[in-house]
Amino acid sequence: MEEFGAVRLGDQRLERRLATLAQDVFARPDQSIPRACQGDWKRTKAAYRFFANEKVGLAAELRAHSTASAERVAGQSLVLAVNDTTTLDYSAHPATAGLGTTGNSAEAATGLLLHSTLAVNGQGVALGLLDVQCWARPPEQFGKKQRRTQLPTEQKESAKWLKSYHAVAAVQARAPQTKLVVVGDRESDLYELFALAARQIEAHGGPHLLVRAMQDRRVDSEAGRLWAHLEARRVADTVTVSVPARRGRAPREATLEVRFAEVTLRPPQAMSGAPPVRLWAVLTRERRAPKGVEPLEWLLLSSVAVRSFEEACERLRWYGLRWQIEVFHRVLKSGCVVEARQLQTREQLERCLGLYLVVAWRLLLLTRLGRELPQLPCTVVFDEYEWKALYCYSHQTKQLPPQPPTLGEAVQMVGKLGGHLGRKSDGLPGTESLWSGLQRLADLTAMWRVLSAADKVRRPHRTGQTYG
Repeated sequence: MEEFGAVRLGDQRLERRLATLAQDVFARPDQSIPRACQGDWKRTKAAYRFFANEKVGLAAELRAHSTASAERVAGQSLVLAVNDTTTLDYSAHPATAGLGTTGNSAEAATGLLLHSTLAVNGQGVALGLLDVQCWARPPEQFGKKQRRTQLPTEQKESAKWLKSYHAVAAVQARAPQTKLVVVGDRESDLYELFALAARQIEAHGGPHLLVRAMQDRRVDSEAGRLWAHLEARRVADTVTVSVPARRGRAPREATLEVRFAEVTLRPPQAMSGAPPVRLWAVLTRERRAPKGVEPLEWLLLSSVAVRSFEEACERLRWYGLRWQIEVFHRVLKSGCVVEARQLQTREQLERCLGLYLVVAWRLLLLTRLGRELPQLPCTVVFDEYEWKALYCYSHQTKQLPPQPPTLGEAVQMVGKLGGHLGRKSDGLPGTESLWSGLQRLADLTAMWRVLSAADKVRRPHRTGQTYG
């Protein structure tokens, strides 16, 4: 209700249906729509009618959630607006109308492209979505690569980064006490974005920008180019980072050399009339990579000043939190299995997607809160029926505790329902075990409600600390 209760679709029945669907889907995020609706034909039919209703749209569905996210942002001192693009592959559903290709050729997979902007606080807790853009790439898009330099930015897909920045700027206007920093990967290395941020920061103080550089741009220095300018600086110090396991490689520690400097970027030839942009750059490069492993290297461009080694390391930590948007997209596709949804049109898929985007955020939030704020009471996430069913089943008892468990304890119990062993060496539950555990918890909670109602009928005068 916090995320969907304020949605206005012009029909109270649609608004109630949205709230009911959200509850069903959150309880069974990776199940088909009929199974998420508990196998009830009337609920399933109502769900498909909801997705087919033209009064419903992706933006309208997410408006209340974005407003709630902005309110959560306003309560923070630092928020990183991490954004990225992912593809949604619906090649297995060729009958769906209105889809486009997701690659760079007409033979690429069929589906949609999704660009999400997720607000993350300084501890890595996801506060919600600030902007979502979804589109299908039309067939006439191909061949544009050869003439893209002649096209205005508004006609390029790269305009998604500017639209995302504008959305974050609107949130910044409502949260002047919060330092908002838009964070993007190498694809967001656009001079138009740097210039837009420079104007916005000068006029309104934010949001700021942190981008991983891809272009070796011209700079106002003797070195002439960005990388050469940074490489000419002395190494400020080294920092050791943990590199997670990936693609068959074991996790390892990497020692990185850190250089930083103020830079003034010159506009590209296509924007010769644009003013230069003043930024700060941080170059980090692995000193001695293992044999056969490509050394780590990041060159970050930031509108936030970097005048010390400590500030340079802080910018690296900020960029490291960009990983949360990739985790979010993985939860959306693996945990919510949105690419398995079978609907007739692109518009229906987008309406369905609006629901699952918030559910995926909620799953990500639950995972992170259990790690970062385990001492919170579990009632910040779980309702009364849920935590009681969870506790009694996990402890195989009818006796409830005098106080609800902590969030950390509840997350551990849900993880065990989903297959997490919970040994010391296993660490904390991840998103996969949590979304599996939530499905089992939904069934346990439904049974708890039945038992509670039956117990109240039999013993209306009793208010003890057992079930019911």
